[in-house]
Amino acid sequence: QVQLVESGGGLVQAGDSLRLSCEVSGVTFSSYRMAWFRQAPGKEREFVIGLSGSGGRTYYPGSATGRFTISRDNAKNTVYLQMESLKPEDTAVYYCAAGHRERPEMEYDHWGQGTQVTVSS
Repeated sequence: QVQLVESGGGLVQAGDSLRLSCEVSGVTFSSYRMAWFRQAPGKEREFVIGLSGSGGRTYYPGSATGRFTISRDNAKNTVYLQMESLKPEDTAVYYCAAGHRERPEMEYDHWGQGTQVTVSS
């Protein structure tokens, strides 16, 4: 059974930093491209950032801000999202997703349950 479990969300002030984690089980972790998505209230889910299985290639959306960094520890089956200089508009539920390396770049097979990030002004 594949499981993706996010953690690290919470309530922070504008300008703060936060690191989210996503621990994955039930797959060969290094064979999966990992990504973070987010969904704000009333908005569609959007791609935040992605990382190849080896960690050698990072995928960015067209609207990349440079404030978010993705990393992974394949020994721990965990992917991280480091968020800097958070803004109220970053408030959303953040989801991690796993896509097998043989799948098209923006197709993801497995999803976590999400973790809430709320940024107060």
